[in-house]
Amino acid sequence: MANKEHLARLKLGVDAWNRWRDINHEIQPSLRRANLTGADLAGADLAGADLAGADLSRANLSRANLSRAYLLGADLAGADLGGANLFAAILTGAHLAGANLVRVNLSGADLSAATLVGANLRGAHLNDTDLSEADLSRADLGGVNFCRALLVETGFEEANLTGCYVYGISAWNVNLVGAQQSDLVITQPNEPVITVDNLEVAQFIYLLLHNEKIREVIDTITSKAVLILGRFTPERKAVLDAIRDELRHRDYLPIVFDFERPTDRDFTETIMTLAGMCLFIIADITNPKSSPLELQATIPNYMVPLVPIIQEGEQPFAMFKDLRGKFDWVLDLLAYDSASHLIRGLEKAVIQPALKKHNELLSKKAEELRVRHIRDYLADI
Repeated sequence: MANKEHLARLKLGVDAWNRWRDINHEIQPSLRRANLTGADLAGADLAGADLAGADLSRANLSRANLSRAYLLGADLAGADLGGANLFAAILTGAHLAGANLVRVNLSGADLSAATLVGANLRGAHLNDTDLSEADLSRADLGGVNFCRALLVETGFEEANLTGCYVYGISAWNVNLVGAQQSDLVITQPNEPVITVDNLEVAQFIYLLLHNEKIREVIDTITSKAVLILGRFTPERKAVLDAIRDELRHRDYLPIVFDFERPTDRDFTETIMTLAGMCLFIIADITNPKSSPLELQATIPNYMVPLVPIIQEGEQPFAMFKDLRGKFDWVLDLLAYDSASHLIRGLEKAVIQPALKKHNELLSKKAEELRVRHIRDYLADI
């Protein structure tokens, strides 16, 4: 609970409160769970104050100093925090829906799991801020400084991200459905301005432009990556694990994808993206439910050698024969009776045929385009 003396002093007004803070700067105000709904605290010195669980909804905190304040779970819905200083403040799980945060300083703050739905943060400083699992749906984030911010599972659904500064962000599994993403600045202030229109690819584009190692990584992936597809039921996982381990032993980069979860559009698109980066694909189609949709989506779109394998005595899914007949980068179906025999023959039966087909496809792609000319058809006319 709030310290009664501290709460009483705050209610005397901001001027009196700030004078008391100047004299007693060593005291950390305790205002935990205080009811300050609609309070006028504009310009108040609340630096380092304990406001955990406090009700500050609709409060006027414009230009207030809340640096290093403890606002865990505080209710700031609809509050006016314009121009406030919340440097390194703890706002974990705080409620800031509809709040005015224009030009607020939230550098180094912890806003993980905070709710900022519909908040106005135009021109705010959120550099080095933890926004993991925060909900910024429909928030106005125009011109916000997100440099080095942590954006893990952060929600930006229908948010405005126009003109944000995103150098050094860490963005993972961000929800950007319906978000406005344009003119995102990926460079540092002392570098020529480079902008992109997608938050999730911003960090990659910057690294691609400035780090030769990243380009080497891409070259490594395309020359060594092998995608392994299959349904990993307990009795079959041993086979696919053995393939993965053998490929590692031979200095390849195995990427294993399990179809045990339901297929959706994003899932299939992920497989297609990985397939386009790989040297070749190994698909275990032993289970008749394994990978038909994924292969039907992937095979026609990418000229990547695919080696289908199947347990002896099993039958492939119905559409496989059509795929094999239409696309010559699908190799003949390879049957195996045991994992040990498959691994012993992996080099000759899987790797060598896949690499041969890979080279054939490269040659085919490199062939000059044959051009006909209308004059060749006019000689006898």
